Amino acid sequence: MRIERAVIDTNVLISAALSPRSAPAQIVDCLLQHAKLVFSQATFEELETRIWRPKFDRYLDIERRQLLLHDLAAIAEWVTLPSPAGAAYSRDSNDDVFIHTALHGKVEWLVTGDRDLLDLSPGLGFEILSPAHALERWQQD
Repeated sequence: MRIERAVIDTNVLISAALSPRSAPAQIVDCLLQHAKLVFSQATFEELETRIWRPKFDRYLDIERRQLLLHDLAAIAEWVTLPSPAGAAYSRDSNDDVFIHTALHGKVEWLVTGDRDLLDLSPGLGFEILSPAHALERWQQD
């Protein structure tokens, strides 16, 4: 399966930045090289908010965080979500923005470590995969 477009959840992007040899980092690298990463303003704002949390200060310096945000913003394919966003899908309503971004971005994959998203039933038109499962699928194809 050739993946052309993907949404990557905030938790995966931060995990990739924190641990460069991890499954999240490996799948992010693969997708950066071979696919378009799709963001909405809301998903990018979540990343911006979370990456600046003080708990990451000792792992990611200011320059690294600024560069990460700059580079992702520059390569991203942006989608505009309607307001109101639409149907609720996840047990955690904060996760629905990732579903809506994936739907409007017409992606093949949503890569996440969030159990509320991973537990959703199939049938949305894209796959919801953990970083490890996405990497395994990537390596099979």
